[in-house]
Amino acid sequence: MMYPFMTLNDGTEIVHSEMQGDGRVKVYVEKPDEKYCFRHAICWLPDYAWEDVYQFTKGDIDQLNEIIRSTAHLIMEFSQEGGLDNAAGF
Repeated sequence: MMYPFMTLNDGTEIVHSEMQGDGRVKVYVEKPDEKYCFRHAICWLPDYAWEDVYQFTKGDIDQLNEIIRSTAHLIMEFSQEGGLDNAAGF
């Protein structure tokens, strides 16, 4: 299951999975694009390991990495509580 986390001003969507048995969380990033339909990438927390990067530049990934790093503590918490909508205190 993937849970919505954040929508950036440019339409980029960031969603995340539940925490897996090994403590990792999949963060999926998707941005609408007229030419490619959607650009997308996967970042695995807590390692910040990127894979399946499609049509994002290195600069794009650097910016996305900063956003994910600055909110990783929330993503990790929400991944254990059924997403933002089910998180206590939010």
